[in-house]
Amino acid sequence: MKLGIRLKFTLFLAVLLLLSIGLLSAFVLRGIQGNQTAQIEDVLARQTQLANLRLRQEYYTETPREDGLVFYKREGVRLANELADLTGMPVTLYARDRSVLGSSVRTVRAGLTEPEGAGTESLDYALAGSIAYFRQGADGGTILYFAPVEGPQGQLGAIRFDYPIDSYLSFYQAIRRLFLIVGGAVAAAAFLLGYAYYSRFATAILKLKASADRIRMGQFLTEEPLARRDELGELGRGITYMSGEIRRNMAGLEDERSKLAQAVERLQALEHRQKQYIGNISHEFKTPLTTIKAYTELLGMYPDDPQLLGEARVSIDKEAHRLYEMVEKVLRLSALERYDFELEASEVDAAAALHDVAARMRGKAEQFGVTLEIRVKPSTVWCDAESFMHIFTNLLDNAIKYNRLGGTAKVEGGPVEEAVRLVVSSTGLSIPEEAREKIFEPFYTVNKDRARLSGGSGLGLSLVKRLLEAQGGRIELLRTEGEGASFELIFPAVQPKLSAD
Repeated sequence: MKLGIRLKFTLFLAVLLLLSIGLLSAFVLRGIQGNQTAQIEDVLARQTQLANLRLRQEYYTETPREDGLVFYKREGVRLANELADLTGMPVTLYARDRSVLGSSVRTVRAGLTEPEGAGTESLDYALAGSIAYFRQGADGGTILYFAPVEGPQGQLGAIRFDYPIDSYLSFYQAIRRLFLIVGGAVAAAAFLLGYAYYSRFATAILKLKASADRIRMGQFLTEEPLARRDELGELGRGITYMSGEIRRNMAGLEDERSKLAQAVERLQALEHRQKQYIGNISHEFKTPLTTIKAYTELLGMYPDDPQLLGEARVSIDKEAHRLYEMVEKVLRLSALERYDFELEASEVDAAAALHDVAARMRGKAEQFGVTLEIRVKPSTVWCDAESFMHIFTNLLDNAIKYNRLGGTAKVEGGPVEEAVRLVVSSTGLSIPEEAREKIFEPFYTVNKDRARLSGGSGLGLSLVKRLLEAQGGRIELLRTEGEGASFELIFPAVQPKLSAD
């Protein structure tokens, strides 16, 4: 049988109260017994003193010269009756040989000897000069009290008082019954009150259990289950807080699961891109290598042909330079994938850096018949200086190579709100609409024949985008009317420092 918590608490309280009342009753009743015993002994001791004083008074009044033992034997019956009237208790006088000198008890006659038993043992104590008593009867309602009797020449015998203690026993039994009745009533009342009181706690605990079950089933709490200010209320608030934490953790786990799924998708896409990247790079490397291999075979067949030798030198140099650029850009892209942490951002003067890039690219621009223009307002960007140079070197290189003879490649812009906006534009080839989404993919070129003629690898814009994103910026191909292409670049600007007054 399974007991509920409220019944367990109530039974525990009832048992505790019964135990407390039982111990209290035992101590009180023992105290009453001790007090009654002390009262009885005090009363009987005083009666003994009074009897001895009365006996000596009778002796000295009647025959002071007569032997005390002879006097007591002769007057024993009278003296016993007088002492009984004086003390209000039955009295029996004994000689030293345990014979009865006189008694107010009708069943005890003078001259008789006390029979062997408890009375004889107590009488012997009294004849030896000590006090002794015991309870007589089936209910113990009478105390037989023995004490020595002193005469003029010493102890003459002993005296016995038959002291009824029915009133004491009745009082003791009344107190005992009172404890039983009161104890039972208190225990019953405590059980009922305790059951009602602990029912509130049991109800609160059951509510907490129900709340825990709801959390276990995934139904999280929106409010506290108990409106209390005690420990149970604190426990309820703790369960509510725990429910919120579990809900947040589960939401976090779900978010992490979603992120993990996205990461897996990205890894799969990256794997696909990697395979495509390897295929593209193999194809792109194969074209110049095929050209170089073809010219080396021709030179082996016609080593003395001066025209072939000149063409081979120009073509091999061009293809080797193209291979070198592709390898350099591939390595840089690979480094960006793995070593972004090596970029060190600092304050870069955009105008000065762009004029430096233009100075380096001016020779190539003259070779292609293109004019370079830098129209940048004074601005400072937060960027890795080397990456900044690579970005605009690649963009201006494309603007020159894919331009027309007599065309223009320019950079313009300046600060815009909390950023720096720079636009690189050219008057050369325009980029068709279907190529806008692919222009930043590795090895993608709008015109492959033109790219081969100019030495393009299709890696420049991909590298530019990666470098710019690593700086916290972005690049976008702008829509233009007519020929040419324009790229918008956004860099984080360096905020001016406020001077302290």
